Amino acid sequence: MSHAIHDFSAKLRQPGMLPNVQAYVSWRRAVRAARAQGEAEPPPPQQAPLSINLDLTTACNYRCDHCIDWDILNTKHKHAEEVLRESLAVMRERGLRSVIIIGGGEPTLYPGFVGFVAYLKELGLQVAIVSNGSRGDRLLECAQYLDEKDWIRLSLDSGSNELFEAMHKPVIRDLTLDTICEWMPRIKAANPRPRLGFSYIIVWGGASRDDVGLHENIDEIVMAAQRAKRYSFDYIAFKPVLERGDDGAEVMDPGKAQQELQAVVARIRANVDEAKKLDDDTFDVYESTNLRVLEAGNWSDYTRQPRECHMQALRQVLTPTGLFNCPAHRSVEKARIAEKDAYRDEGQVASTNDGLAQLLDRFDASVECAEVTCLYNPVNWWLEQMIEAEGDEPIPAGEEREDYFL
Repeated sequence: MSHAIHDFSAKLRQPGMLPNVQAYVSWRRAVRAARAQGEAEPPPPQQAPLSINLDLTTACNYRCDHCIDWDILNTKHKHAEEVLRESLAVMRERGLRSVIIIGGGEPTLYPGFVGFVAYLKELGLQVAIVSNGSRGDRLLECAQYLDEKDWIRLSLDSGSNELFEAMHKPVIRDLTLDTICEWMPRIKAANPRPRLGFSYIIVWGGASRDDVGLHENIDEIVMAAQRAKRYSFDYIAFKPVLERGDDGAEVMDPGKAQQELQAVVARIRANVDEAKKLDDDTFDVYESTNLRVLEAGNWSDYTRQPRECHMQALRQVLTPTGLFNCPAHRSVEKARIAEKDAYRDEGQVASTNDGLAQLLDRFDASVECAEVTCLYNPVNWWLEQMIEAEGDEPIPAGEEREDYFL
């Protein structure tokens, strides 16, 4: 989204997050020093990630052609809610600051969705919800628990009902883009504090999933922005489509565009510029980091990763199938840190942190993520620089933004 939202090194320097970051950096420094001297390595700090993506369910009531999690939808894997609640409480005690309730399925279909949102707020966590919008009634019900640091974002990707239905294939009768958006003014009236977002994945001709061609939507960018503003969304966010690579990673592949890439980028740029004319004090138009680097032509620079992905210690993905190191490798076996009860109690925390230590060595991001246009690329290199710095200088604290989403 905006530069500030994706300035992860600034987020990590916040006083509310810095102690866990410093503990991680000091540990990695000590590990490298021990290895250089042939000594025993120190154990990892017994802490939780600062932020997680939480998949409540694999169930979904859409059949989107462009869904990056297609292979795990409706697989009947599930959390035991008591264990999940215990795990979140332990994680909160050990540093967790934010939870993004998101993919692998549609979170509002989780039977205890509203109560679980309330529980996360009782724990003092920042909460974000990424939904397909099909259960606006449940979003309205849970909105009462959210505050100005929280947000709800709907994945809609279209400006017209016709394209919405073609892209998302909802299995609910009479569900349209109109009926979804009509819930937004009601949510705003009930609680104006959380920000409401309209997410738009830009798809170009030639993009595909498992050789299934996807619907292009470049020409509805402006229409979608107009719709978002009309229905009281606080912002619309544009990002390019990702595909699942042969090794399981989420990758951006503009080389598959039917048109010459520069022509595709020019069409996207012209439409986003037109949409930006709607940007004012009440409505924002955001471009994701991936979109900006695609347009700049330097997107491949973000695929040059350090060997160690440090962010996998600070931001993880908890799903009904286990705990994984990154949204780009959700439910990919080589990226598994632990099982879904990874933080249930002290014993599990110790085991999970041992698993993380092993994965940091085993998972070579310079190879495994060599085709991933990674949002965390700059902050990973910043953390690498902090670890490699001479001596044991502390990381200087930054401004407290009270934005703990990673």
